[in-house]
Amino acid sequence: MRAAPTILHLDMDAFFAAAEQASKPSLRGKPVIVGGLGPRGVVATASYEARRFGARSAMPMAQARRLCPNGAYLVPRFTFYRSISEQVMELLGRLSPLVEPLSLDEAFVDLEAGGVAWDAQSAREAGQRLRADIRAVTGLTGSVGLAGSKMLAKIASEEAKPDGLMLIEPGTERELLAPMPVRTLPGVGPATGEHLRRAGMTTVADLAEAGEDELVRLLGKAHGASLHRMALGLDDRPVVAERDTKSVSVEDTFDVDLHDRVRVMTEVGRLADRCVQRLRASGHSGRTIVLKVRRYDFSTLTRSETLRGPTDDPAVVREAAGRLLDSVDTTGGVRLLGVGVSGLADFTQEDLFAQAAGERSAGDQTAAEQAPVEAGTGAEAAAPEQPEAVDPAERRWLAGHDVHHRAFGPGWVQGSGVGRVTVRFETPTSAVGRVRTFRVDDPDLEPSEPLPLVDVAGEAATGQTGEGAGREQTGDGGPGEQGGAEGQASSSSPASRPKSRSRSAPGSGSGAAMSRP
Repeated sequence: MRAAPTILHLDMDAFFAAAEQASKPSLRGKPVIVGGLGPRGVVATASYEARRFGARSAMPMAQARRLCPNGAYLVPRFTFYRSISEQVMELLGRLSPLVEPLSLDEAFVDLEAGGVAWDAQSAREAGQRLRADIRAVTGLTGSVGLAGSKMLAKIASEEAKPDGLMLIEPGTERELLAPMPVRTLPGVGPATGEHLRRAGMTTVADLAEAGEDELVRLLGKAHGASLHRMALGLDDRPVVAERDTKSVSVEDTFDVDLHDRVRVMTEVGRLADRCVQRLRASGHSGRTIVLKVRRYDFSTLTRSETLRGPTDDPAVVREAAGRLLDSVDTTGGVRLLGVGVSGLADFTQEDLFAQAAGERSAGDQTAAEQAPVEAGTGAEAAAPEQPEAVDPAERRWLAGHDVHHRAFGPGWVQGSGVGRVTVRFETPTSAVGRVRTFRVDDPDLEPSEPLPLVDVAGEAATGQTGEGAGREQTGDGGPGEQGGAEGQASSSSPASRPKSRSRSAPGSGSGAAMSRP
């Protein structure tokens, strides 16, 4: 435990939904839900406006639609979110060399290691500057927690939401934690929380008073001892800049159960290829191939196979996943499939037989490519094969994704169905745009890349409308100075040329941008 609150935890506010609101003027101040829109889709993020209706992350999308029928339901744009995340992480990297990302929108920072904070006052100033810089560069807001440990910094950022800053003074931890529910502590989920409730423990103070021996008896040695330390406010975990990746995996839930064995095998092969792409992007290879199958009755089976050496060859992973599928009965139907690779390494020791087979396959392909050239005459035979264009009628117009029309310019998809696609034409820095409907095969309508959230001049702007804008809290949870540095120009220049930020625009009437795909 540190004597000064120099560990910072940043958590962007309703990140995916806030990014969508910032890029779409008509959605600002409206309930926005981002996630899978199919019958088995799950909410990834709900805006604060949607949360008032009860919509929450990890909730089935069907339930969210019942609770918030007039919300805007959008498909995630992960490439867009990742680009904003990179900007935020660059700002954190300017504070300290010790930055521990937890996800796209969350990270710990060791301010002391960066020399920017050494006491409560300097830590508070660093947190205020960071929030101002994030708003300046991205147009979004983040909540900041400052404390002497990672656990308390994370609790502080959660208490500061939305768009606030909270600092926990060392020495006040136990007093602050005592009245909080046991679920506040990391590692206490619904099952553990219910187990503790039945034992008469509902607050952190109850855990501290119960003692380590009682918690060990209830939860086991490792979990019980750890939970007792956390209840006392003790956490000596350091901020780690690089965390080892233990596994890489991908999975899909299908709108309708798959019964065709050939289709199941095809989907497994596709997932294996996606998994290898992620594996290579992370700079790893792996030895153990894992197949996950969730059947029609929600029973979940996991099968694994360990290779003789680590690999990042998609053919090897596909073949291993196929062998694992052979041992699973999918007769009743499959609702979810997943492929993963564990036992990661930073090098590849390819299977010699697989490598030889790949070389033979490559040789056969080369011969096949050369055959038409040798048999044909003239330029037609020798011309390389051109990539096949995608038929506009076969495109999937996903709600929330960016498009461009030759006549009307940039916009985004509100929804599609029965051969039509509805588009709202607006940009992050424009006023609320108009809506038009086209045939799905309109040749003038094309998918496009997301637009920057800032204009060329880089003027200050915001797309956030959170209730707690500019809040700052002290360690006892009471109100502190109003506003802080929020909304003001930062004393330090932004990390790089801003790529994303939004400008406030008046909202339209309720339901004006509601997507009902």
